[in-house]
Amino acid sequence: MTHLVAAGIDAGQKHLDVGIAPAGKTFRVPNTSAGIAKIIDQLAALNVRRVVLEAIGPYAQHLVDTLSRAGFEVGIVNPRRIKAYRDAEGGRAKTDRLDAGLIARFALKMIDAIRPLPSPAQNRLKALSLRRRQLVEMIAMEKVRLKQALEPFLADSHRAAIADLGALLARVEIELATNLAADSQRARTLTILTSIPGIGTRIATLLVTDLPELGQTDRKAIASLAGLAPHVSQSGNAPPRAVIAGGRPCVRAALYMAALVAARHNPDLRPEYEAMRRAGKPAKVALIAIARKLVVLANALVKANATYQNRSVAP
Repeated sequence: MTHLVAAGIDAGQKHLDVGIAPAGKTFRVPNTSAGIAKIIDQLAALNVRRVVLEAIGPYAQHLVDTLSRAGFEVGIVNPRRIKAYRDAEGGRAKTDRLDAGLIARFALKMIDAIRPLPSPAQNRLKALSLRRRQLVEMIAMEKVRLKQALEPFLADSHRAAIADLGALLARVEIELATNLAADSQRARTLTILTSIPGIGTRIATLLVTDLPELGQTDRKAIASLAGLAPHVSQSGNAPPRAVIAGGRPCVRAALYMAALVAARHNPDLRPEYEAMRRAGKPAKVALIAIARKLVVLANALVKANATYQNRSVAP
């Protein structure tokens, strides 16, 4: 009878701390190619099959790619789940080595921690999408500063910054569009999404890059991933209260903006929005409902490989 051996890795800029469960061992290596090679050798020697890391940024990307190529089961987990697991164990102390051991124990118990990793192409698209959002935000901040600038020299400085950032944004958008066009499946998904009244090219591109599960899961799961699924909270005699929570903030924000347009111009969703408003629903609540309908509709259309005009599913 074989027993599962799992590893948890706490990734930092300079070091990688590795914990092994159920043995309870830990060791540290530099976050370099040589250090990663040592991790691979150690894990193989210990018969480790499953490796879990926290999703905390780019420091572990090279490690994740190397582990995946080496044939390990690799999981990237939301740090909130790791923190909740620490609380469940009653732990309070927190160091890199303790975290590595904690993640290893989590990997041993939580079988859902292992999910398909994004491909290098998907990672590149997501990075380009993130950079585009960053540039858009910086341009918006510079425009606000320009309105507040009283000195002509400072105003010219803000205008120059806006022009430079705009040029960078254009280059990123061209690169993003080129990468999407090179993949026939993603290009088709983009065509389907932009056929929906309310979803423009920018929002459709963000959905393709940051919500790749579109068309691959059910309506409840896709709404939850988008952060638009109502979760019920009820205790004792208090009435139940449903609120949206979690999900991917950039996707939720994009779909909210799409809902603003759809509430005015989508021939199927506009009557629903107006009906909710007449029933006394606050505008924001009604728009969230429309945003949820948009992502559910998008998911169904991508799954059916049909545009909005040729759909056989209800909006």
